[in-house]
Amino acid sequence: MIAFMWNLLLALIWVVLTGDLSGYNLLAGMIVGYLVLGLMQRQIPVLRGYTSRLPRLFRFICFFIKELIMANLKVGFDIVTPIWHMKPGVIAMPLDAKTDMEITMVANLISLTPGTLSLDVSDDRRVLFIHAMFLDDEPALRASLKEMERRALEILR
Repeated sequence: MIAFMWNLLLALIWVVLTGDLSGYNLLAGMIVGYLVLGLMQRQIPVLRGYTSRLPRLFRFICFFIKELIMANLKVGFDIVTPIWHMKPGVIAMPLDAKTDMEITMVANLISLTPGTLSLDVSDDRRVLFIHAMFLDDEPALRASLKEMERRALEILR
């Protein structure tokens, strides 16, 4: 987070120095700041790993958009067909996330996906309870949710 703030500060300095307050110039400043921080990350320990997070973030966004589209199609298909295919149920998913921010991020990503809803976290913060519309194949659903958690934690850590 500190590295991102430095990147943002460098982008704002870029905007001030060029005198052009536009979205494209701010984006150019973010790119220049990203490159500068990429060069500096070997000397400054706080910046280590910052440049590897952006490609992981793009991969996660593509993965999440794909999951979102697939879940929307599945829910949409169930709505427009006269036969109900859903088999709702609640599952308990063990969490690899440890901090409050990680748990919140994973729970919100699961809730954003149509057909799933995060219900509660256990008192010891090791299990997330999830309501699923389509609980036909519980191991496959659990594997899909764990993959989403793994990719989210890859960005946050």
